[in-house]
Amino acid sequence: MIDKPLLAGVMALLTLSLVMSYSLSTYTVLHFDYADFHFFIRQSMAVFIGFVTMVLLSKMDPDKWFSRIGLSLFILFFILMIAMQFLPSSLVTAVGGAKRWIRVGPMSLAPVEFFKVGFVFFLAWSFSRKLLNKTKMQFWEEVRTFTPYLFVFMVAVVIIAVFQKDLGQVVVLGATLMVLFLFIGSSWKFFLTLLSGGLLAFVALIFLAPHRMARIKSWWGTVQDSILSIFPFESVQNLRIEAGKEPYQISNSLNAIHNGGFWGKGLGNGQFKLGYLSEVHTDFILAGITEELGFLGLALVTLTILFIVFRIFKIASKVKKPMYYLFSIGVGLLISLAFILNSYGISGITPIKGIAVPFLSYGGSHIWASCIAIGMVLMVSKKVPRDAKGRMR
Repeated sequence: MIDKPLLAGVMALLTLSLVMSYSLSTYTVLHFDYADFHFFIRQSMAVFIGFVTMVLLSKMDPDKWFSRIGLSLFILFFILMIAMQFLPSSLVTAVGGAKRWIRVGPMSLAPVEFFKVGFVFFLAWSFSRKLLNKTKMQFWEEVRTFTPYLFVFMVAVVIIAVFQKDLGQVVVLGATLMVLFLFIGSSWKFFLTLLSGGLLAFVALIFLAPHRMARIKSWWGTVQDSILSIFPFESVQNLRIEAGKEPYQISNSLNAIHNGGFWGKGLGNGQFKLGYLSEVHTDFILAGITEELGFLGLALVTLTILFIVFRIFKIASKVKKPMYYLFSIGVGLLISLAFILNSYGISGITPIKGIAVPFLSYGGSHIWASCIAIGMVLMVSKKVPRDAKGRMR
């Protein structure tokens, strides 16, 4: 028996994504002279394909199909991410010089979204085969043991952060990798060493990219007063920079959130989607939801995300096979980290990362990939022991 509460939570968010893709795309539809239901129809197709895929995966036997599907995702989309850098512009959509999407007929496919699921499977599959039964390792033995995984991750970093200019996805993958290291028994010394190295690499990737530096300076100019006021030391005040104009998107995102109040302006009555907050149905969908459905609507979305992550972690805690356990934890981390990064970005707590909200943001690739991940978790959930009433034991 699959985990029906998890399926219900995902379907609730997918349904809301359909409603909001129609409501929040008003300005874009008018500006580009699209048909009224342009985004709704395309999102409906993505949700339908995702739902069918999720249901089909949930009905499969995990002992037979889980490894085949997971390994195929990892290998196929790893190769595609490398190959797309050499494909002609007629096959690849480039934005700002970054090739992120492959054209497949009338649709565009973002390989990185599927690679994230494949990467989590690869870690779960390999860790369960080679590392879970190891005795406690010394620090340098840990370094030698984990180096192959770090090499694979570094190749992914070069492709995603350098060629695709998508640092947000690297943050999600890196954080997931480090947490999984802890779950398989790595020492805190190794974890903290890895965390330090990751932060240094993160800073280096920012300094080496002018557009990232500009984004950081713009963000710092908006938060420096509240942060520096905590420290009385004169030397700390040297970190202050000349505050420029508040970033256009962040300013309007915060105004949209404030404008919604507790109850919201009502579905379809948002003002900031009318050209003030561009592409609000994608990365800024939480701001659009808050303006129209209020803080109450945002709270319900957040609780639904938490419920989905809770059910995934509960499945992980009950399932017997280590590979299923680690994969479920990894999927839960992907969903929670993406939601945190997006919500922090639109509220100005951190710089904007361009991360989609799981199951909500407009976009076929992330919807389909997220549904594949949930489908595989539902497949695994059939292996959880249950009582006579179907409840997890």
